[in-house]
Amino acid sequence: MKSTTSTLARDADGHDADFIWPVRVYYEDTDSAGIVYYANYLKYMERARTEWLRSLGFDHERLRREDDALLVVSRACLDFHRPARLDDELSVAIAIARTRRASIPLSQSIFRASRELVCSGEVRIACVDAHTLRPRALPSTIRSELERVHRPLTA
Repeated sequence: MKSTTSTLARDADGHDADFIWPVRVYYEDTDSAGIVYYANYLKYMERARTEWLRSLGFDHERLRREDDALLVVSRACLDFHRPARLDDELSVAIAIARTRRASIPLSQSIFRASRELVCSGEVRIACVDAHTLRPRALPSTIRSELERVHRPLTA
């Protein structure tokens, strides 16, 4: 699937999105009524975040190996607006709210090709030490890349 990383990309509300990743709903994603099971929206968001990091030149394994860092979800709050169904083509948008010393709060939304909002939420990604799992500062390589590619960051 092809991603969109242009700042011209828009989320379902027409706001700038830092990254958009396409997802198709498969049979395995649905419940007995043919509607996407609620927990699968979190999986779609995770896939988009993973591909967003890859588009910036990072991947989870390399961060663990080279920086002794893991990026983990420390908070997720979702709102479900409309059900997605089998075979729907969805887009998952990511917008950086801001970057802190050890975390990245993100706004994420999932919408249909028709721009109908399906699910939206706030997800906070925290950086932890790969060995102790204690909070630590984001690697400077990530902070530098986010500062280069995205709007100015705050502490």
